[in-house]
Amino acid sequence: MVSKRDFKGSSGRIERARDAGAALALEAIVFLDMANIRYLVGFTGSDGALIVGEKSNYLLVDGRYTSQARREAHDAEIREYRNKVEGIASVIEGEGWKNVGIESMAVTLHDYIKLRDRLEVRDLRCLAETVASLRAVKDTAEVDRVKEAIRVSSRAFLSVLAGLRPGVEEREVALELEYQIRRGGAENVSFETIVASGENSAMPHARPGRRRLETGDLVVIDYGAVCEGYCSDETCTVAVGDVSERQREVYGIVKEAHDRAIAAVRAGVACSEIDRVARNFLAERGLEKHFSHGTGHGVGLRVHEEPRLSCLSKDRLEPGMIVTVEPGIYLPGSWGIRIEDMVIVEEEGCEILTTVSKDLRVVG
Repeated sequence: MVSKRDFKGSSGRIERARDAGAALALEAIVFLDMANIRYLVGFTGSDGALIVGEKSNYLLVDGRYTSQARREAHDAEIREYRNKVEGIASVIEGEGWKNVGIESMAVTLHDYIKLRDRLEVRDLRCLAETVASLRAVKDTAEVDRVKEAIRVSSRAFLSVLAGLRPGVEEREVALELEYQIRRGGAENVSFETIVASGENSAMPHARPGRRRLETGDLVVIDYGAVCEGYCSDETCTVAVGDVSERQREVYGIVKEAHDRAIAAVRAGVACSEIDRVARNFLAERGLEKHFSHGTGHGVGLRVHEEPRLSCLSKDRLEPGMIVTVEPGIYLPGSWGIRIEDMVIVEEEGCEILTTVSKDLRVVG
């Protein structure tokens, strides 16, 4: 847990959220996404609601979190509720607000209907995006926390490399890596660690299972750590024993697509352009149809957040955004390769934050 004294967020976060509401002619916004609540007021609990009004803010929690909220949260009055919907309605009615926004991605249809029916408001508007885009640009404290998560996860990955050899099960590698991440100081892993070998590596989000590593395998290892709430995300593909010429060739193609995409990252560039750079290079090599996901995404309080580096994105890169660059090629029934680094966007380029070399490693 963090204290008010330890919270390093800017008081300007609340003001930006308030400005976002004013731009939509709303008197208040109800935040239910716990990552957004943590971002705005520093509260790290797992349940609650934050109401940001024109002049007043309320953090609503149940009795489990009252003491924690009082210790952690800033810039908000703490209210305790027995029923969340009733608690939210009570604040809105007490303030007399008639035009209110609510995070539609974080509220169930059941609770939305209950709240709408309970309130006599002119407008209870569903907001698909609230401060998600504000969270995309990181401040110095956020960057430091991401760097710490990277340091912990990278060190853990390097420590398990020696154990990659024929006969070891995927799940054994994943368990050891997660153990080393936690042992190294992380509060959690960013997501379920992916260790996918052989034909399993052709599935972008394969779960580690009982398959044993074999000589000639490519092994995709996707891992991350959480430190003080902030995530890292990195993928390395390693070869076990002998590697075929075709595997080495395709690895080099993916690495070149990765390098070209990173070279294109700079403030002002369309996110879709980064995806286009990687995808077009793979198309030139006849492999684009085997690249089945976007080229990257933002990372912060969540491992997947704004912006998205995909052909569908309408966003542009801004200084301070932290994004992944992760092209991959997946040949069903054979093998796959993904190479992923995290970078921070700068005015004239970017800084690569992850430190593990992405040159092909042969182990075992």
